[in-house]
Amino acid sequence: MFEALSDRLAAALKRFSGRGRLSKEDVEVGLREVRVALLEADVNFRVARAFVDRIRERAVGSDVLESLTPGQQIVKIVNDELVALLGGEQRKIQYQPRPPTVIMLVGLQGSGKTTTAAKLALSIRRDGHRPMLVAADITRPAAVQQLQKLGLDNQIPVAAPDNPKTKVAQLCARGVAEATRLNCDVVILDTAGRLQIDEALLNELKDIKKATTVHETILAVDAMTGQEAVNVAKGFDDAVPVDGVILTKLDGDARGGAALSMRETIGKPIMYCGTGEKVSDLEAFAPDRMASRILGMGDVLTLVERAQEQFDQKKSEEMIERSFSGRLTMDDWLAQLRQLRSMGSLEGVLGMIPGGRKMIQQAGAAMPSEQDLGRMEAIVLSMTLQERRHPELIKGARRKRIAMGSGTTIADVNRLLKGFEQMQGMFKSLGGKGTKGVRGKARMLKQLKNIDPSQLGQPGF
Repeated sequence: MFEALSDRLAAALKRFSGRGRLSKEDVEVGLREVRVALLEADVNFRVARAFVDRIRERAVGSDVLESLTPGQQIVKIVNDELVALLGGEQRKIQYQPRPPTVIMLVGLQGSGKTTTAAKLALSIRRDGHRPMLVAADITRPAAVQQLQKLGLDNQIPVAAPDNPKTKVAQLCARGVAEATRLNCDVVILDTAGRLQIDEALLNELKDIKKATTVHETILAVDAMTGQEAVNVAKGFDDAVPVDGVILTKLDGDARGGAALSMRETIGKPIMYCGTGEKVSDLEAFAPDRMASRILGMGDVLTLVERAQEQFDQKKSEEMIERSFSGRLTMDDWLAQLRQLRSMGSLEGVLGMIPGGRKMIQQAGAAMPSEQDLGRMEAIVLSMTLQERRHPELIKGARRKRIAMGSGTTIADVNRLLKGFEQMQGMFKSLGGKGTKGVRGKARMLKQLKNIDPSQLGQPGF
């Protein structure tokens, strides 16, 4: 979502780099480009103007203009102001000392609210809590069944109406009572949405608040709607005060203006953001990390957290040992590929590495897509158990069978096997020479530099 903004900001801030001194005119030219970049990203014009004014106030000062490294200081100022614009500190759910903590999820129809309810429950469970979902949307057809299916697939209890004539407020109260009985300490109410904010919707939400104590009211808004998402948030907050916002579909191709305008426009923090279609694709929104991503400085902390969630340390250590001893099998390679894919798209993972955006741009069409990775997985799955353990057995006839079974070509199979053989040889040689110490690491880096970058886009790498 922030790719275009990142590129424009990088170009604007590049004006400040490598300069011994900066005049007020230099600062004004650079800030003009920053403002244009924000406006093109669909940021509210008042927010963009206030943002640039704050940077100007801090930048046009003796501490910057007389500095020997003014460019670095201005980048720091932009980063600090961007963090403040996105909300400053991370806002987390405030769990009650006497459970259950009741969270009411509200939003318009089509914002992805029901799926977000399941995503939120899964995120809360990862934090060590015991969530329960309440299917309080009896207006939209199949909304109750959708939530029940999501709950069943992810082992999350769901309270659903047993009578279509049950009032929504009564259903929510029963859901909280059921959560207490089942020892669930968090209750998420998936309320009904409408195509627009109307009196019937607001009255229903008010009735729920009267029937049960709601501790957190969280609004789900579609980031793809741009500034309209800000207007929707303002409308809900005026009628039924909200405590925070979840931005859904942040992985889309919208320009990011909603995320940058939300806090300053309505004064409410973004608490989570949806980053994909999977139920696990919900991230806690950290303003400092998001600002770092936007400025192209990566987000190593989130990347490490994702890796810790997806990778089994003991299995990873065993796999590394087999790799360096030359005993890596296709099953091991397939497990590594699946773990990488579970962390998100390859572009998303690279985007969290400092300089990752530049790597993506340099790779261009050679960057493996999700379709490429899926094709590689299909090739391995078309092999027999013996072939996965001993890829050297795969000759002409077997390669043809594997290609037909995976819906790929023999050339695809050949590239994957060649890449796997090269990787085996590289790790084996490194393992034989030893990788401990400075010399070992230097040899590893030298070997890695010899890999043709264009091969990264081919099956087998």
